[in-house]
Amino acid sequence: MKTLNLHCDYIKFKALKKALKSVDEIAPGQKLEGSSKDCLVVMVAVEKGDSLESVDALVKDIKDISSQVKTNNIVLYPYAHLSSNLGSPPLAVEILNKTALGLNGFDVVSAPFGYYKEFELKVKGHPLSELSRSIVVGGDEVAEEGLSDVEIKHLLREISKAKLDTSKLKENDHRILGGRMNLWSFNNVAPGMVFWHDKGLFIKNQLIDFWRQEHRKENYQEISTPQIMDSKIWKVSGHWDKYKENNFITSYEKRPFIAKPMNCPGGMLVYNSSPKSYRDLPLRVGELGIVHRVELSGVLSGLFRVIQFTQDDAHIFCKDNKQVKEEIFNLVDLIKRFYKVFNLDFDHLELSTRPEKRIGSDKDWDTAEKILEDVLKEKKIKYKINKGDGAFYGPKIDFHAKDSLGRTWQLSTIQLDFALPERFELKFTDEKGNEKRPIMLHRVIYGSVERFLGVLTEHLDGKFPLWLSPNQVMVMNMNEDVLGFAKEVYQKLFDDGIRVEINDKNESIGKKARDAQIQRFNYLVTVGEKEMKEKKVAVRSRESNEIKLMKLEEFIEMIREEIFRKEI
Repeated sequence: MKTLNLHCDYIKFKALKKALKSVDEIAPGQKLEGSSKDCLVVMVAVEKGDSLESVDALVKDIKDISSQVKTNNIVLYPYAHLSSNLGSPPLAVEILNKTALGLNGFDVVSAPFGYYKEFELKVKGHPLSELSRSIVVGGDEVAEEGLSDVEIKHLLREISKAKLDTSKLKENDHRILGGRMNLWSFNNVAPGMVFWHDKGLFIKNQLIDFWRQEHRKENYQEISTPQIMDSKIWKVSGHWDKYKENNFITSYEKRPFIAKPMNCPGGMLVYNSSPKSYRDLPLRVGELGIVHRVELSGVLSGLFRVIQFTQDDAHIFCKDNKQVKEEIFNLVDLIKRFYKVFNLDFDHLELSTRPEKRIGSDKDWDTAEKILEDVLKEKKIKYKINKGDGAFYGPKIDFHAKDSLGRTWQLSTIQLDFALPERFELKFTDEKGNEKRPIMLHRVIYGSVERFLGVLTEHLDGKFPLWLSPNQVMVMNMNEDVLGFAKEVYQKLFDDGIRVEINDKNESIGKKARDAQIQRFNYLVTVGEKEMKEKKVAVRSRESNEIKLMKLEEFIEMIREEIFRKEI
């Protein structure tokens, strides 16, 4: 419901003719002609989604404004022009009539509904003389079927203008490559969020599949926790107070909820869902959780800085300091293994110590910082001290990698946490049957899967290895006479699960090859008269000008082996 509230010296109105055929006569209490002095004129448009429950809110609003402008004279004036999303006439009449009845004790004049009217009024000049209101009861959504074709086209034009401006980006920027290779796109209708295309989603899923395979080898369990949780859990964890301005807050049945900014509180609820023994520890639990964090629009940057992202979290619950050290040793090796697969080099490590605002005792912080430092020294890993930059619940080791362009990126991290297990009252039973508090490690390897993929795309200039590549093989026919055989080659590759496309356009083979190179296809397969006659294919890799004539089965086996090796 929309209202315009005018404090007037006077108003005069007169009905001219019917505007709605469905209106047979004026409703009870309404006048075809009327006037009032020193009055509050309440122009009302009843909308779709309004109900009789809206009456109390409207009456309360009118009483509040009338008390502020100090008048007892009310004019209820149906005014359709306030909204393009009008509700049904019978409902509007009923709401207006019940509103008039609800203003018992006021001098109420009701203008007629469903008529063209003329009016003359003089509005006072004080700050409260013109007040607009939008009244929504029960959070009902406004129905959009009321939009006109013109309004819909206007909205679509605004959406089309909201696309990413790439005019100032470098050629190897992942946003340029993503568009050129049809991997992903961005639009301000969802700022800081990625629109994954089929090819980009393939790469993301390959990274996730590899993550799952490697974590299965290390005996991790995988969980998934809800996207939205009650603010209570975030108040216990400390995220509500420390990061409230960076959280997306919503409500359910008048309870505040948060779109989760990180995965760990949910992981601790999973831990607490069943009793634990020392035999269960270390317990390694991973989650590829989608999280949301409020970021200013000015700092958003493609995949590098986003609002919604997938965090490859894991939490390891340990029984004592000795077990914690063993797990950190293993984590350092696991992170190195990942970096090697993607041909990323360690640049440096940082030991980030206690921040000024933190939770937990100084004694626990002393112990945690010493454990991390001891591991780095025993591993003979050089590191820098990053004073005061630890998480609010514990110190951490940050891993910085160097890409092919000489840039460094903070990707993986290991955080040691005594505080949150205490806050969430996590327990396990030791060898003697006593209750003990576990120690917790938080860690990520990719960090943000989106950000890691952005780094990897620019690190490789879009030339993904075969196992990650969404563009593995392009089949090209020399002429129309061999098109049938080219399609047979395509179908055989497709049936074998290879990411293959065919370019059967009536273009030169040179142009087809150039287009495939722009798309970063790993292999270009050409089919001509000779190849069709010998039942072979001419194969050229992305990195070579050498063309090899091969049996199709031989080529498929070569591809399978290359995918299995996972080489960059």
